[in-house]
Amino acid sequence: GAAYGGGGGKGSPRALRRAEFARLGGMTYLDHAGATLFPQSLLKAFTEDLSANIYGNPHSQSISSKLTYDTIEHIRYRLLQHFNTTVEDYTVIFTSGCTAALRLIAEAFPWVPGSPEEPGSCFCYLTDSHTSVVGMRGITATMNVLTVPLKPAEMVPQAEEVGAEERSCQTPHLFCYPAQSNFSGTKYPLEWIKEIKSGKLHPINVLGKWFVLLDAASYVSTSPLDLSVHQADFVPLSFYKMFGFPTGLGALLVKNEIASHLRKTYFGGGTAAAYLAGEDLYLPRRSIAERFEDGTVSFLDIIALKHGFDALERLTGGMENIKWHTFALAHYTYRVLSSLKYTNGAPVVRIYSDTDFSSPETQGPIINFNVLDENGEIVGYSQVDRLAGLYNIHFRTGCFCNTGACQQHLGMSNNDIKKNLQAGHVCGDDIDVIDGRPTGSVRISFGYMSTFEDAQTFLKFIIATRLCGCKMLNCPPQAETPSPVTVSPKENGYTYDNHVDKLPLKRSITDSQLKTSSPSGLTSVCPQLAEGQSERNVTEISGNSTEMQPSGTTAVTITNIYLYPIKSCAAFEVAQWPIGNQGLLYDRSWMVVNQNGVCITQKQEPRLCLVQPLIDLEKNVMIIKAEGMDPISVSLEEDSERQTPVCQSKVCSHRVQTYSCGDRLAAWFSEFLGRQSYLIRQCSDFQRNAKQTHEKGEMPVTAASLSLVNEAQYLLINQESVLQLSDQITARLGESLPLQKLIHRFRANIVISTNEPFEEDKWDEIAIGRLHFKVQNGCSCTLVMGP
Repeated sequence: GAAYGGGGGKGSPRALRRAEFARLGGMTYLDHAGATLFPQSLLKAFTEDLSANIYGNPHSQSISSKLTYDTIEHIRYRLLQHFNTTVEDYTVIFTSGCTAALRLIAEAFPWVPGSPEEPGSCFCYLTDSHTSVVGMRGITATMNVLTVPLKPAEMVPQAEEVGAEERSCQTPHLFCYPAQSNFSGTKYPLEWIKEIKSGKLHPINVLGKWFVLLDAASYVSTSPLDLSVHQADFVPLSFYKMFGFPTGLGALLVKNEIASHLRKTYFGGGTAAAYLAGEDLYLPRRSIAERFEDGTVSFLDIIALKHGFDALERLTGGMENIKWHTFALAHYTYRVLSSLKYTNGAPVVRIYSDTDFSSPETQGPIINFNVLDENGEIVGYSQVDRLAGLYNIHFRTGCFCNTGACQQHLGMSNNDIKKNLQAGHVCGDDIDVIDGRPTGSVRISFGYMSTFEDAQTFLKFIIATRLCGCKMLNCPPQAETPSPVTVSPKENGYTYDNHVDKLPLKRSITDSQLKTSSPSGLTSVCPQLAEGQSERNVTEISGNSTEMQPSGTTAVTITNIYLYPIKSCAAFEVAQWPIGNQGLLYDRSWMVVNQNGVCITQKQEPRLCLVQPLIDLEKNVMIIKAEGMDPISVSLEEDSERQTPVCQSKVCSHRVQTYSCGDRLAAWFSEFLGRQSYLIRQCSDFQRNAKQTHEKGEMPVTAASLSLVNEAQYLLINQESVLQLSDQITARLGESLPLQKLIHRFRANIVISTNEPFEEDKWDEIAIGRLHFKVQNGCSCTLVMGP
């Protein structure tokens, strides 16, 4: 419609995207409520500013310091102008973010403690509030202040006239509510501010004077806020939600008539007009802002705000245009999403909203929902998130730091939350369904740089994965499996012979060697190297053994053995291979990282699947090949006298110690991937252990040592299980996927064949000759799109 594009700024949304956000490439970014994106011109203008000027510490008196101070004051004026107010009405206090601003209010508000004789102050907040608002009660409780949470439906007009006694009572109370719910995008009435302050609307019936804290962090990212009309007493903000940059900077806008009543106990650098170190004397600065801005403010980040406001105005024409543009996208997406049905008439999604998306005055550009299957059962948000990653779609899942709204919309009681906690679910994890009920949801949100194509890509993803089959399986080999089987030593009497054991390609595993209970995933006994023995001379996985078929047992045959020397790169298939103390020798001993030392996986760089590492044990080298590149080699021996500095990296949130393989390898990977990249190797003297799991009553055992794998030494997969999955894919898509190609997607070390699919889900332990493996946990596979 006409609202799309906003009608202001320069060029179409597509042109804006090409000029300012080309780094998105093929990504569909739909988490603007979490953090919006900065335009390239903002960064360019900011760096040019820093290159042309010297900004000193604003607390000093030099010319460069005076420039900094004056620039900061100018930005305070610009910030107030953005909200249509002036320094006559409001003071700007810079903070580290909205959360810090809320804490400042909780600590400085002039609370009156309650007593048996006299009721004190009250702190009320809407249950549909961010964690940082609810957390204020931790401070108010220490001050003996009554805290009252209110549901939105409980906000009703005052029925009776305000009496003289009530008008004369000056006990201060504070009511906090969000201008826009960060969960659902619902916009709560800004008129509440005036009605509460005038006494027409009371959160609760108590005598005293109400002040209003308007949490505007979500609202102001896409909507104009006029503080000359809606004069809240406190307005906290976070600027990364408005501009994308800088992060770690926010502000508290304080109405001047209440500012002088705020109390402060701690005083930091720059806040004191005078004080004594040896005597209890402290005189605060007269300026409210300087009084509350402890220490040196983030002055360079504050200077970046000027360029943020400039870019916002230049590119969009203002907040009114942003409001209409983002709402048009949300309205269209909501309309299509809510109309999607299965063939049996069941809805594809359940949308959590308090509005019908008919007006941007009541609804922001946020859509919150859960996906349903044909029977109306919830599809967990973690599963939806993983599938979205396949389409390069980015959004947020969980409860979004808003438990109150999550309870309201998902129908969860306080006891439900407590039961989920007992079941192991905590904020931010991927436990998405407990007893058939969701623990959270999916949230998409739009920004001013969002396009109609973003909305369409998202809708096509939902349609493709729910109504047209999982077409995402038609892609090249997939990424690292996030939860491979874990390896842990046996404690029940098995022994290990380091010299002769082999794991054959034709080895049968007997039922008598299996114990049942756990899902499919293998852990193997970790061999201990004999003193003085090199890692090369350890037990070997081999394909030379004959098949064993004891009477009355079911054969389980090993069909393939793979290792992945470089994490997330192509597999190296072998017929026999040595076993080291971290699994298959050299399996995932290297990985590719970016310029910040962060691991690059196929999820970010699908072209990694085209990198083929080959290990030559006789020549003691790994040869790396890729189409269009000359082969390059790296020695298998770790250089004990290396000059390369050791660095800390992370794999699946676990710290690992690595070192760079040098500039030559870095240049090779950088050229192939088209981005700055480095090949690193785990240090041999560093040990990272697998998580230990043992049943109640079992003796704890020594944890297995890991290479750069995610969670385990080995991963096992069953051909028959994959074949059943292949049949299901064929039935849904009408086209088949070669079995071997599908097997490669799971990046297993050991591939087996059994008589029945998913037999391995019942195994607890496996013995293959003298090698013993323990099943740790099942695997959760994350698919990726190939190049």
